[in-house]
Amino acid sequence: MAFNKSLDVELASWTIGNGLKLGVYSYNGGDKKLQIGPRLYTKKDGSEGFNKVGRMTADELKALAVLGDEIYQVMVSE
Repeated sequence: MAFNKSLDVELASWTIGNGLKLGVYSYNGGDKKLQIGPRLYTKKDGSEGFNKVGRMTADELKALAVLGDEIYQVMVSE
């Protein structure tokens, strides 16, 4: 079965650090899962671009740790 974007539901999202996006998603009513990335940025021409995360800075890791309980609550809520 191919991925169907309309079945992918974003339950919560946060942006930390230099455009690093975090989100809790549920696909087709399934388990809630945390997605880390993409990293959003503005190109020189003013358009928006994105990259895979790859590596995180210490500040981004700290922000993720601070959000940990909030993310967990979203993931275990009914």
